[in-house]
Amino acid sequence: MFPLSLLKTAQGHPMLVELKNGETYNGHLVNCDTWMNIHLREVFCTSNDGDRFWYMPKCYIRGNTIKYLRLPPSLGRGRARGREEAEEGLEEAGVETEGQEEDEEV
Repeated sequence: MFPLSLLKTAQGHPMLVELKNGETYNGHLVNCDTWMNIHLREVFCTSNDGDRFWYMPKCYIRGNTIKYLRLPPSLGRGRARGREEAEEGLEEAGVETEGQEEDEEV
């Protein structure tokens, strides 16, 4: 999955953002744009030395200051799991999927 599409699916979910200067921001993703500028809500900011903490109702982070992002692990597997569940439902209904036809021919 591409980074921007992953961020789009992460909207509304909690995430951690670490900046190049060492500060971290924990909040819920509201939106992101094509330059990976991020808008968070309900944000807890931690200073780079870890001694100070701030709460902000909303925050805007410029994309070129981001070192890395941490998203919930369930986001990366969401589409694949959904596809598998859909195929299982089709099989139970008696509908053949493309994968079944190939397995029967072999």
